[in-house]
Amino acid sequence: MLLVQNIIDNRAEVEAGLKKRFFADIHLLDEVVALDEQRKQVKYDLDETLAKLNGISKEIGDLFKSGERDKANELKEQTPIIKEQSQTLKEQLDTIETQLTDKLVLIPNVPHSSVAAGKTADDNEVVREGGKKHELAAGAKPHWELMEQHDLVSLELGTKITGAGFPVYKGKGARLQRALVQFFLNEAGNAGYTEVIPPFMVNEDTAYGTGQLPDKEGQMYHTELDHLYLIPTAEVPVTNIHRGDILKEEDLPIKYCAYSPCFRREAGSYGKDVRGLNRVHQFEKVEIVQFQKPELSYQTLEDMVAHVEGLLNKLGLHYRILRLCGGDMGFTSALTYDFEVYSTAQQRWLEVSSVSNFESFQTNRMKIRYKAEDKKNQLVHTLNGSALALPRIMASIMENFQTAEGVIKVPEVLVPYTGFDTIG
Repeated sequence: MLLVQNIIDNRAEVEAGLKKRFFADIHLLDEVVALDEQRKQVKYDLDETLAKLNGISKEIGDLFKSGERDKANELKEQTPIIKEQSQTLKEQLDTIETQLTDKLVLIPNVPHSSVAAGKTADDNEVVREGGKKHELAAGAKPHWELMEQHDLVSLELGTKITGAGFPVYKGKGARLQRALVQFFLNEAGNAGYTEVIPPFMVNEDTAYGTGQLPDKEGQMYHTELDHLYLIPTAEVPVTNIHRGDILKEEDLPIKYCAYSPCFRREAGSYGKDVRGLNRVHQFEKVEIVQFQKPELSYQTLEDMVAHVEGLLNKLGLHYRILRLCGGDMGFTSALTYDFEVYSTAQQRWLEVSSVSNFESFQTNRMKIRYKAEDKKNQLVHTLNGSALALPRIMASIMENFQTAEGVIKVPEVLVPYTGFDTIG
């Protein structure tokens, strides 16, 4: 959620940034500013009324002490009227603050100055490519054929048990998946991240804090009886660990990593782009999250990008890094880098990670602050990234490491975790 004072102080920059997103409801900025003016006026009137009430109460006490009971009783007759005025003003203030928040939550984050204007993924900027390029023999198979051939993952079983988009990992497929999770967690631990195992369901306040509500209700699974949401990413519960906290400056940055299943209702359309593990309703992911001082958050973002890049290099995958344009970024992000790996068998790029800086957009909702050197409380910045999401990494390994005979070679870095170096 944007800070109202930032909208007021930097109106031109905020408006220009939102236009990069092609945000249609710029008029909301005017409505926010107008409501804030009303809020300030009513707050001033309320403070004046309460001060007057306190002054009369003190004067009544002094009159009683000096024996001037008649004057004291005359003043006491005024207090019910002033109390009623203050109650009316409190109700007005509550109403205005609710209206103000309702407007603010409809406004996305302002993109960083480096973000380009653009509407779709076609407008994203390729920052760099890296990793090993793979050349496959003629007739190389896509992963959905390989996982069926080697009995690694069954989409049919998942459909039988739950429904479409819920894969069942089997045998060496399950072990390869588990190996990736352990490898990613160990690498995060080596980079200074503290591992946590969060709840996989969250309440409404938690989903609101990271911006899933009211923006993404349709993408989350909701248990109506308990009013809980299955998490779309571990970012949601992990970032809420410090909701409402005032952190110590010397403790920053705070770094967490977490493995979790992730649940997303939207799974795309039909066709090769969503076949197999390309897009599913349930998948596993290792997430990294940081809480950082504002002046250091963009260097932290680059550090997190380097961490994810290191994972892909160690796996031996060909990747590219994109800086997303305004129209392709998430609602809460100020700057996002996407990582894609190249599937030689499918001849297309597959997104496997997003690494984002949210600046104070989330922490303003969650009131996560730290006490700075000037002793004033400031909002921290939050950042998170996938390190990494499993389905497309699994797909890429199967496709890019297949031999002409259909055997899948396990990346060398994973062999200590799998206990085998080939599949098939």
